Amino acid sequence: MKTVCDFCKTEYSLDAVPTGPVKCAVCGHTWTVSRPPRRSPILVFIAALCALLAAIVFAVAVMYQHRITEIREHPLVAELDDVTTTTDENNITRFVISGRVLNRSDQIYGVPGLIVYSYDSNGKIVDRQRFMPSATLLDAGDNVLFSHTLSVPVANVDKISVELEAQGE
Repeated sequence: MKTVCDFCKTEYSLDAVPTGPVKCAVCGHTWTVSRPPRRSPILVFIAALCALLAAIVFAVAVMYQHRITEIREHPLVAELDDVTTTTDENNITRFVISGRVLNRSDQIYGVPGLIVYSYDSNGKIVDRQRFMPSATLLDAGDNVLFSHTLSVPVANVDKISVELEAQGE
């Protein structure tokens, strides 16, 4: 702890609070070193709790704002729910994908076309197919289901993704 002579302002570093008066080595002035005020553990706990609560409120506000921004920028999303196989009349096995287009906003939106990408094991696009879901408009918070059979054979595909068609594509 630090203490200062009241008379000549000489500073001293002490390991502990002295039990009696202290005498300055420079000017000879004597004074009593007072104990630093103790912080109440309850007040420290309350202050820490308030700081934690403030951090949580801030984090929630940032996440909420991010979600609002994400919905504003991408009100419609396409979700792939299931991938199954079917065999056609030529005995070729093909993928059947199903999923939904979801309107996450509070407005009505037109439903764009969907694009299905098929990738090989190296991540290279093997096939790209466009199709239209059954609905043309989606109310706020609504969704439309879709199902589509891919023309590319199963043997060539390692991964499938579906995306909304961008405007002007």
